[in-house]
Amino acid sequence: MASPRKDNGGFLTQEQREKLRIAVQNAETLSLASPRSPTAGTTSALLQQYEQQLEQKRAAAAAAGRGGGGGGGGGGVRHVRRSHSGKTIKVKKGYGAGGKGTWGKLIDTDADACLDRNDPNYDSGEEPYELVEAPVSTPLEDYKKSVVPIIEEYFSNGDVKLAASDLKELGYDDFHRYFVKKLVSVAMDRHDKEKEMASVLLSSLYGNVISSTQIRLGFVLLLEAVDDLAVDIPDAVDVLALFIARAVVDDILPPAFLSKAKASLSESSKGMQVVQIAEKSYLSAPHHAELIERKWGGSTHITVEEAKKRITDLLKEYIKNGDTAEACRCIRELAVPFYHHEVVKRAITLGMESPVAETLVIKLLKEASEECLISSSQMMKGFSRVAEGLDDLALDIPSAKSEFQLLVSKAISDGWLDSSYGRSGVNGDVEDDEHQKLTRYKREAVSIIHEYFLSDDTPELIRSLKELGYPEYNPIFIKKLITIAMDRKNREKEMASVLLSSLSMELFSTEDIVKGFVMLLESAEDTALDILDASDELGLFLARAVIDDVLAPLNLDEINSKLPPNCSGAETLNMARSLASARHAGERLLRCWGGGTGWAVEDAKDKITKLLEEYESGGDVGEACNCIRELDMPFFNHEVVKKALVMAMEKKNERTLGLLQECFGEGIITMNQMTKGFSRVRDGLDDLALDIPDAREKFLSYVEHAKKSGWLLPSFGVTASA
Repeated sequence: MASPRKDNGGFLTQEQREKLRIAVQNAETLSLASPRSPTAGTTSALLQQYEQQLEQKRAAAAAAGRGGGGGGGGGGVRHVRRSHSGKTIKVKKGYGAGGKGTWGKLIDTDADACLDRNDPNYDSGEEPYELVEAPVSTPLEDYKKSVVPIIEEYFSNGDVKLAASDLKELGYDDFHRYFVKKLVSVAMDRHDKEKEMASVLLSSLYGNVISSTQIRLGFVLLLEAVDDLAVDIPDAVDVLALFIARAVVDDILPPAFLSKAKASLSESSKGMQVVQIAEKSYLSAPHHAELIERKWGGSTHITVEEAKKRITDLLKEYIKNGDTAEACRCIRELAVPFYHHEVVKRAITLGMESPVAETLVIKLLKEASEECLISSSQMMKGFSRVAEGLDDLALDIPSAKSEFQLLVSKAISDGWLDSSYGRSGVNGDVEDDEHQKLTRYKREAVSIIHEYFLSDDTPELIRSLKELGYPEYNPIFIKKLITIAMDRKNREKEMASVLLSSLSMELFSTEDIVKGFVMLLESAEDTALDILDASDELGLFLARAVIDDVLAPLNLDEINSKLPPNCSGAETLNMARSLASARHAGERLLRCWGGGTGWAVEDAKDKITKLLEEYESGGDVGEACNCIRELDMPFFNHEVVKKALVMAMEKKNERTLGLLQECFGEGIITMNQMTKGFSRVRDGLDDLALDIPDAREKFLSYVEHAKKSGWLLPSFGVTASA
């Protein structure tokens, strides 16, 4: 841009020309500030001249100010720029680091600069960091957050078992009242389908997952919160009243809950309205139970009331005629084994109401228990339900509590109520230390079993059991182990059998194992409700125990003698006998689950043959022992014994007996496996005699050697039992 001509005929005044000259010179100076410019030599001169002029004008302006002329003449005007936000920004001229077309110095900061959120160039990342204190959540808050997805998932898939499992995994049993509150409050704002599902879930979780106390406290919380719920749910009062009535009909809330709730609620509260509607509109109506069951159109529990009616009718008929067999037949025809606790509850109540009926009721319950018609768990649950309602019963039967105590003592002494049953006083809490100890043992045992199925570490499991103590509960551990395995895949079933074999040699007595299988057979009907093929699976476990020498065939007779008459477990026992006595039963049962080792039986036999041949031809005894150990089939070591004995007969070389001695001494082959191996050779002597004429004589000498060496008990017979 060229400078304007200096003629007096122009339109610009002298002052304006001076301003324009300064601006043009400023622009030229800035354009020449690039170090690449060829006129870099003149740039510094222009800048110096420009700086001198500015200093002179600033000094003149300052002098004028001191002299009283505060008007601020135009001689000191500077070139200014404005940001998009409208604020004036002074252009820095120091050392050529600012101005148009430049980036500024490497470190160009302005201590007085501040961020403007209205500036289009505003970047929130330039804001200074501020530390915010994060809230620490409590276990209760975590629990409340965790139950929401459980409830939503249940409403989407209707899987009661999954919901129960998820709730158990959460733990915090004392917080389950909040689950009840959340479940009902969410269902209240949904359709009738969800309301019905919520009632069904509460009924299913009652007792097993959520205690009666937590159910009661959950509904207390709902009554206290109904004023808030009514803000979002207009009919909250009526819906909650129906939920409470349904809970009373389903026997998860006692009728006394309503009267106790009234005492804690104010007359003007909506909670009081809920109780009054539940009591007067629902529970006082004729045929109220059936109406309440159908209120939400659900059919899930439609048969419950019918079952209750049929149970009441059959018990009344039994009291009239005293025919125990007919009553048991009617109970069996109900085909609701999971609901037999209702039979127990109603029978006990009838017995308390009438002294005449009491003897008949005891006779019926004892007969039903002995026939395995009513399982031990259902019997205990029925007694527990009566204990929880004793306060209500005492209103009509003043002696209810004392009569119930006498009945419990008699039932335990007669053997048809488990001795671990614990009963408290008024609140129904368990006070029996033995019962608490048993509950704790079961919980720890389940944890140990699950860890074993993950790690396959038998020594660690045995160590854990020894640390846990309570050897008197060994049968319960066996029951838990096999019950859990029956509901798993073939791998876990095979692992359970292998573990049982190891435990029988190191920790558990034969008596423990017999008791464990008796308990399994007694509860077979209950187990079959969850595991359809439980009877067949249990038969395989029994037969496998015989093949693995965990049980002797005579132990099956002992188990049979301990079962109640007409018990369904007897059929399972007969099936186990047939499986264990069949031809080639050993090989078939080792493969029955195709599992961890069963599928490799033939391969294992080949390896055993090769290692024995290598040892017999001059191999090292230590190497042979390592090979047997690496097979990792301790339950199959009887095959090593059998093949070693046969090879000694065939080769007429007793070197393999030295290997057996070493294996026995190091604990690789136990006496159980040694006895089993000798028994297998004894059973096949007739076939061996065809190829080895003196097989019997040699076998007798081997037996005598084994007895002297301690491999076999002195009672071992040299002839097969019939």
